Amino acid sequence: MERRVQGSHMWICTIKMAYLTKSLILLWFLFVTHECRKYGHRVRRWSIAVETQKHANSLAKKPPDVTKSHKTKTEQLLKVDDHDFTMRPAFGGPAIPVGVDVQVESLDSISEVDMDFTMTLYLRHYWKDERLSFISSTNKSMTFDGRLVKKIWVPDVFFVHSKRSFIHDTTTDNIMLRVFPDGHVLYSLRVTVTAACNMDFSRFPLDSQTCSLELESYAYTDEDLMLYWKSGDESLSTDDRISLSQFLIQKFHTTSRLAFYSSTGWYNRLYINFTLRRHIFFFLLQTYFPATLMVMLSWVSFWIDRRAVPARVSLGITTVLTMSTIITGVNASMPRVSYIKAVDIYLWVSFVFVFLSVLEYAAVNYLSTVQDRRERKMRERARSQSLPCTCGISQTRTMIMLDGTYSEADTNSLAGYTEEPMEEQEEVPKKPEHMVVHLSVSSESTTTTTKKKKSLRTISIIENTHAIDKYSRMIFPGSYIFFNLIYWSVYC
Repeated sequence: MERRVQGSHMWICTIKMAYLTKSLILLWFLFVTHECRKYGHRVRRWSIAVETQKHANSLAKKPPDVTKSHKTKTEQLLKVDDHDFTMRPAFGGPAIPVGVDVQVESLDSISEVDMDFTMTLYLRHYWKDERLSFISSTNKSMTFDGRLVKKIWVPDVFFVHSKRSFIHDTTTDNIMLRVFPDGHVLYSLRVTVTAACNMDFSRFPLDSQTCSLELESYAYTDEDLMLYWKSGDESLSTDDRISLSQFLIQKFHTTSRLAFYSSTGWYNRLYINFTLRRHIFFFLLQTYFPATLMVMLSWVSFWIDRRAVPARVSLGITTVLTMSTIITGVNASMPRVSYIKAVDIYLWVSFVFVFLSVLEYAAVNYLSTVQDRRERKMRERARSQSLPCTCGISQTRTMIMLDGTYSEADTNSLAGYTEEPMEEQEEVPKKPEHMVVHLSVSSESTTTTTKKKKSLRTISIIENTHAIDKYSRMIFPGSYIFFNLIYWSVYC
């Protein structure tokens, strides 16, 4: 028993020693891991410190640029607070030169009624202000937005004869200010301006218009500010994609001259000139062709029978009213000028041709009425100058007149009858509807000669009435073609 007890105690002691050994090994492993971590952090900190020291040494060797310093304010760098920018640069000295260049972005619209145009452009000013000079080892410029413009001096350029203008402000004010270390300044802004343009419509719509946008200093005369184009004709640049629906842009060019005001003096003025030539095809389709067709339509009445009064009158009135509508529509889109335009000449001449075609039918109708009246009078005279009518007169030929009427051919056929002694004839029974008349006419009598002359006059009247339409068929088209040849040779 004692041996068994001792054996069990030995086994327990062995187990305890094994657990103790494992615990010691675990504690040693944890200690070693902790020390390794501490050593890694020290190495990392040492490497970062070394790199920071190297970077600091490199920055110490490179001279600092005050323009890139975040701690330096713009006002302190440009010394805005140290100067009075309400006065121009070199105040009291010679005139400060201000160069200008323009880039035309778009030519938006041309209005004939208001006599103006709308243009969007980039306007740039160049001048030197030594008060804005600063120290910079890299000689780099600084760029600012429109907030600094209110604190410094800028040229007071305005657009002469402008009606409306504004600086674009989407998404911020489209203003850029660039200052160079030596004090040179570039001031750029994006502007849309509507300005007046004196147009001459005497050749409208076959005209060309020359408009100009004028720039000038508002306060400073030529003794204080000299405004000039920076690069001559190259100071003006345009976008090749600029186009207008009614005009062809032919030429852009620049000029400059002095403008005098009696109360203030002489000022430098810059001009942006451009020439526009109008497209004629639109007006050919909308004005000239309809007017020509209306004139040709009025000629159709010359081929219509003169007795068709409703047809010819309605055709003439329709063409006259249509021409009036065309004239009214053209004048509605034009300013009320006091001189005659080229399109007015064409439309009013066409209106006169249409109106004359109506008057031509009025003349034809009047002459026809006069001729009919003369025919009736001739018939009445023929009845009154005929021989007395008796029943039972012997005659070689007889003519029965029904209801007391007869034709001109029947009257002419009586020529050649001779007078013969009257003989008694049997009485003819009377009828209420008819009357039998025996006529005897001598070929040598004066009454027959008179009737022949009157019949010839009647025939000439009839022929002349038809001749008016015949001559009109040639005179009207020929005259209108001749007018068109003269018109297009003068204005084209």
